[in-house]
Amino acid sequence: MILQKKLLSSLAMLSCLSASAQAENAIFSASPVTIDGKGNEAVWAKAEWHPIDQLMVGEKPTPQDFSGRYKAAWDQGQLYLLVEIVDDKLEDTHPNPKVQYWDDDTLEIFLDEDTSGGNHLHSYNAFAYHVALDGNVADFGNNTSEKEQVVLLNDHVKSVWTRSDEAPFPLTWEVAIKVYPDSYSMSKPGKPVVLSENKTLGFMVAYCDNDGSAEREHFVGSHAIEPVNGDMNRGYIDASVFGKLTLVKP
Repeated sequence: MILQKKLLSSLAMLSCLSASAQAENAIFSASPVTIDGKGNEAVWAKAEWHPIDQLMVGEKPTPQDFSGRYKAAWDQGQLYLLVEIVDDKLEDTHPNPKVQYWDDDTLEIFLDEDTSGGNHLHSYNAFAYHVALDGNVADFGNNTSEKEQVVLLNDHVKSVWTRSDEAPFPLTWEVAIKVYPDSYSMSKPGKPVVLSENKTLGFMVAYCDNDGSAEREHFVGSHAIEPVNGDMNRGYIDASVFGKLTLVKP
């Protein structure tokens, strides 16, 4: 019986990981999305909601404490996200956007332009955009010096969020992301790629939730991650744990 339970548990985990690895779709938008936190463009009515419900750090929050979901769209110039977050307490206590930004309430967007996977901690093989409540966008750069390892990539990501005045008072984020290849560098950024139908991106969305502690209490993502020595917080290091997002036209 114990062996059977272990087998069923393993199969359930494999099923969850397999489902998360399946490609989700971003819907083509015939006109640019206006980033205003309203989410009233026609493309959003066509796009499908996907949950942000996979725990990576901390204990699973209650739906009132945190819950989230997102939609994705694209045009030739940018990837767009519509993200709905329920968070009963917003925290942004670190004024320096390069210091402990992950311990504030933060929307995190993981992106791998060529789905190559692999380590990206101190390279631009992939990006882990930490989008703060004040709009700053931080990630580790390719400089391993402790004082200079964090960079701001505000020109990559534009975001606006609004909050509903009706319970449960959700936040609506709209985000536009310019997709850069792994040849990007701070000194020679080059141009973002031109997006096209059937292109697949390595992709994941997550949220850092802090309710007033010195550190975030919860870190919840859109895709299940197989733990390494018990650690599921792997996205900022290894792009191989990302899911896949395929650009489609309806």
